[in-house]
Amino acid sequence: MIPIGILQVQGPSEEGGEKKQKKEKKVSIVPLPAIAADPTSGLILGVAPSINWTMGNPETTRMSSAIGMALITTKKQLYTSLRSNAFLKDDSYTLLTDFRFNINNQPTYGLGTKIWARPQFWIGPGPTPIPTEENDDLKKEMIFFRHFRMYGVAMKRHQDTRFFYGLGYHYDKMFRIDDRELNLEANPPEITFHETYQVSKGLPTTSYKQSGFSLNAVYDSRDNIANTYTGKYLYASWRAFPEFLGSTSNSGTLWLEYRDYFSLSKKRPRNILALWTYAWSVTHGEVPYMFLPAVGWDMFSRSGRAYTQGRFRGEDLVYSELEWRFPLQRNKERFGGVVFANTTTASSRSEDVDLFNHFQLGYGLGLRYMVLPKKRINIALDYGFGVRGASGIFLNVNEMF
Repeated sequence: MIPIGILQVQGPSEEGGEKKQKKEKKVSIVPLPAIAADPTSGLILGVAPSINWTMGNPETTRMSSAIGMALITTKKQLYTSLRSNAFLKDDSYTLLTDFRFNINNQPTYGLGTKIWARPQFWIGPGPTPIPTEENDDLKKEMIFFRHFRMYGVAMKRHQDTRFFYGLGYHYDKMFRIDDRELNLEANPPEITFHETYQVSKGLPTTSYKQSGFSLNAVYDSRDNIANTYTGKYLYASWRAFPEFLGSTSNSGTLWLEYRDYFSLSKKRPRNILALWTYAWSVTHGEVPYMFLPAVGWDMFSRSGRAYTQGRFRGEDLVYSELEWRFPLQRNKERFGGVVFANTTTASSRSEDVDLFNHFQLGYGLGLRYMVLPKKRINIALDYGFGVRGASGIFLNVNEMF
């Protein structure tokens, strides 16, 4: 999988007897083709372009970035999305947008990070559980659905700091939900994780919505959002989904996120340790099953390398990842590599599975190719490994976080 090209659109510049300072506006486009395969999707074909631009003086305005996606699969899936993080002139505002329409199917494994086998880490009472024929059976249930999303967040910069605050609107709709493993006519009936949860909460099983507003605050001192060498990122978002705005049920969630970057060499700024962690929790009300906190459902779907989207899900979820990024050339920055490890813990309140009782690990390595060195735009190709034979190839533009 290689990029088919790089397009740069440049605005006009002035020339005279003396060279005047050029005032340029550039848009860089990396139209990355996507060719992959996995057991859930079969063969995957499409494009996943990255667009990067600046809406002001580059010395006072951060680079904005958007990721698009249009994919089809041999399992009759369609993925389309446009997600962006933009900065207005002089970083006066930052805007987050997330638009998606997917015809999708994916496996679901119930709530919590207990996987009915020997846990990788055990913090509960008593000795480490030993797998038996009963608890060693990992149950996977396929669920088919259509998903439409429309998110928008606008945050104003506070004076000359790197602190922003503002409001957002969030709309999600899951519809035409087909719970393939559900069979109420069998004797005894074959009940699924999704059906059990939805019925126990008094929620519909074939379609549901979330529509609500958010309060947001972010501190962002990263030097480059596409490929950070220095800086920190802290983000908090509380979201309320009242029924009077069209939500299926009254509910709320809290998102807390932290990223940091630690230099390992003054001579090679690309040699760093990158840390990413987030906590996502239901604060009140009943959240429908597919809207519960889940790995891989962050804004850019980057968490949980080694696993399918939604592999771990619960009313509370904490995810952490550490990645070592390093150059592969002695004097150049074009090629790089990464080694990463991540861990996820999730709860199931109704089953008394507490957060931090069970952790599941993912790890892997990858290659980086810097297609636009001046803007530090990377193509990332990673291979991840997880528990119970989970593995996957992950192709992206820009760094993972």
